[in-house]
Amino acid sequence: MTQWIPVASQDDLFDGASLSVDAQGSEVALFQIEGTVHAIDNICSHGDARLCDGFLLDYEIECPFHQGRFDLRTGAPTCEPVTAPVKVWSVKVDDGLIWIQVDSD
Repeated sequence: MTQWIPVASQDDLFDGASLSVDAQGSEVALFQIEGTVHAIDNICSHGDARLCDGFLLDYEIECPFHQGRFDLRTGAPTCEPVTAPVKVWSVKVDDGLIWIQVDSD
C-alpha cells in the first residue's frame, strides 16, 4: 500500500536549491528546477555522500565526493564513477506543501 506524506513547505525550496528531508526513515533529497520539485535518495549509490550537498547542473546532481552524476528525473547515473542508479520518489505539491509517495505496511 502506498500513501502520500508531507515532507516540506514549498517556501523552503527555491529554484536551483536542494533540501534534505526524512520520508518515514528514508533520507530524501529535494531539488526544484524551473518550478518542478524532484526527489531522489539522498545517499550516493557509489559512496556515503549526501547528494543534497552536491553541485546541481541542469537536471543532474554531482556527488560531492567522487563527482559522479545522477539524472534527477530518472535516478540514472550519467557520469562515472557511479554505475548504479538512485531511487526516484514520486512528488506532488499541494497547497504549498511538498508531498512524497511512500510505501506503508
